[in-house]
Amino acid sequence: MISPPFIIFIVIIGLIIFASFFIVKQQSAAIIERFGKFQSIRQSGLQFKIPLIDKVYGKLSLKIQQLDVIIETKTLDDVFVKLKVSVQYKVIRDKVYDAFYKLDYPHDQITSFVFDVVRAEVPKMKLDDVFVKKDDIAIAVKRELQEYMTDYGYDIIKTLVTDIDPDAQVKAAMNRINAADREKTAAQFEGDAQRILIVERAKAEAESKRLQGQGIADQRREIARGLEESVEVLNKVGINSQEASALIVVTQHYDTLQSIGQETNSNLILLPNSPQAGSQMLNDMVASFTASNQIGEAMKNAKTKKLEE
Repeated sequence: MISPPFIIFIVIIGLIIFASFFIVKQQSAAIIERFGKFQSIRQSGLQFKIPLIDKVYGKLSLKIQQLDVIIETKTLDDVFVKLKVSVQYKVIRDKVYDAFYKLDYPHDQITSFVFDVVRAEVPKMKLDDVFVKKDDIAIAVKRELQEYMTDYGYDIIKTLVTDIDPDAQVKAAMNRINAADREKTAAQFEGDAQRILIVERAKAEAESKRLQGQGIADQRREIARGLEESVEVLNKVGINSQEASALIVVTQHYDTLQSIGQETNSNLILLPNSPQAGSQMLNDMVASFTASNQIGEAMKNAKTKKLEE
């Protein structure tokens, strides 16, 4: 029968052996100290340490980590703005000792450097330039952090300015300026559209009048040609040009009266429209043609007499 002291001894030995092994996770590093003094750095996997002598004092993650820092500062045009700077960093595998022992609070150190760089860069820029040149701010932060944090075992992977938040009143003013600018642009486009519409309408009207004038000219040309042919026909039957012209006018007068009579709803009134208007018109035209011929002959004789003198 196994005695109780032996059982206790076996249990103690088992606990000591169990305590001699430990596991380090992937992308991690463990710091081993012996009686309070640094002993070694253990990488991922199953590791062994001397029980009661060696101690796992701490562990560091070798993964890329991110620290978000919010800074409030003032721009060159006296606008207060909040910037959110995201710093992505990791512990350098070969410098785990420096990262663990040289800095107690690496987050605080990184935050202090971000504050220092941003408050040195942003006051040199106007608010609009802060939005345009945010990558320049991020590059400046990374450059300063990289130079300083490498000595402490940290590698700065990337820095990003992920948010720029001006004061609420400033944002409202910027929105009003943007809205006014868009309304101005819209008004300019509307004015251009109206101007183009007016120009095109004027061009269309001018073209319409040109075609209308051409039509009237063609119409009168055909009327004149028809009158010429009519006069030639009348001349062949012994009617002179004056009488032929008067006869044509009278004929057109009666044709017009006939056309008016055919339209039941016509409001056109032809003046003169009495029954004697045709004969009176014919007499007046013959008289006027005779008078004009006499005046022409008199002027011709006077001109010939003057030339002879």
